[in-house]
Amino acid sequence: MNQDVASTAPRSGVRLGLRPWAMLALGLFAQVAGSLAITTPAFLVPLLNSERGLSLGEAGLLVAAPSVGMVLTLILWGALADRVGERWVIGSGLAVAALAVLGAVLSNDLVSTALFFLVAGMGAASANAAGGRLVVGWFPSNRRGLAMGIRQMAQPLGVAIAAIVIPPLAEAAGVSLVLVFPLVVVSVAALLALVFIVDPPRGPTAAAGPVPTRPVNPYRTSSLLWRIHTVSVLLVVPQFVVSTFALVWLINSEGWQPLAAGLVVGISQLVGAFGRILVGVISDRVGSRMGPLKAVAASASLVMVVLALTDWFELSAFAAVGIVLASAVTVADNGLAFTAVAESAGTGWSGRALGAQNTAQYLAAAATAPLVGVLIGAVGFAGAFAITAVLPLVSLPLIPPDRRASKL
Repeated sequence: MNQDVASTAPRSGVRLGLRPWAMLALGLFAQVAGSLAITTPAFLVPLLNSERGLSLGEAGLLVAAPSVGMVLTLILWGALADRVGERWVIGSGLAVAALAVLGAVLSNDLVSTALFFLVAGMGAASANAAGGRLVVGWFPSNRRGLAMGIRQMAQPLGVAIAAIVIPPLAEAAGVSLVLVFPLVVVSVAALLALVFIVDPPRGPTAAAGPVPTRPVNPYRTSSLLWRIHTVSVLLVVPQFVVSTFALVWLINSEGWQPLAAGLVVGISQLVGAFGRILVGVISDRVGSRMGPLKAVAASASLVMVVLALTDWFELSAFAAVGIVLASAVTVADNGLAFTAVAESAGTGWSGRALGAQNTAQYLAAAATAPLVGVLIGAVGFAGAFAITAVLPLVSLPLIPPDRRASKL
């Protein structure tokens, strides 16, 4: 890791106090709010179809719009965070998202609503890009795995809140009024960020002497970040295969009832969220991100093979255990990779590096659903799971050598 991060973050063994945890809580809430804003359209599809007469294809435009907005701006927000800090980036970005959701509340046609959701995604991306910098800046190396694991719970928590609140609220109040809920949450998160977030101290590359030196581009000096990004792209495919197709696999292939299948998928998401924290704690204890990442990659390949065998031999009674295990393992790499990216990039580049990390994963995730859907149609679930199991194996030789966190 760059020396500027090591010199500004609290030292290992020093009592942290409340401020780092308060900053983590604010960053977590900001990202949960952003996740809620961008996932809300997905839970409005049934009502959009019945209330406003939109086809599934038209409703799909609204679902995709926020994710497209995030991809367009993740690196830009990260670059801005490198220059002006996390507080203003997160606060102003969520303010933009809140105004965009307000526009969606007031709009009545498909095109304008989709554009407002596109802008909401652009604003919500600020919390993704700058939140990782907040963790690295306020936590020492022996606590960052835990802290980043907690931060990485934001996305599943946002999805869970949307899944619980949006459908019944939409049925009772209609599309326009239901958007008031994410509007209020995002507005509160923006206000809290602007008022209470304190940027961590900047390293000597940010301001050292009368003429600050320009931070060295880590992408030009080493292949480390390129390799971590590539590994993360390979590992995000099994994650989204499980999250996208678990429900339909349990119902259509394994013969489960929709209610029971939905319950299993919901539990698996919660287990996965806490699994990120566990793996982060382990990485803190062993003083390495890459060692646990290798173990996660190997385990991801194994659990996909287990799912393939479960489908092949029609072991429907074991399907729930397989989905829970697969959900927990395939998401466990996220916190490790994000921590390693932020630590390796340094304070002068961590925002842009985390933005690039997010962008690569979102693009890979967007391509996963249609491609694997075609694959399932051609070779079945067992074949698709087995082919997906190859990708984590491909990632293993690409994972950089271990770096002890104590030396970062």
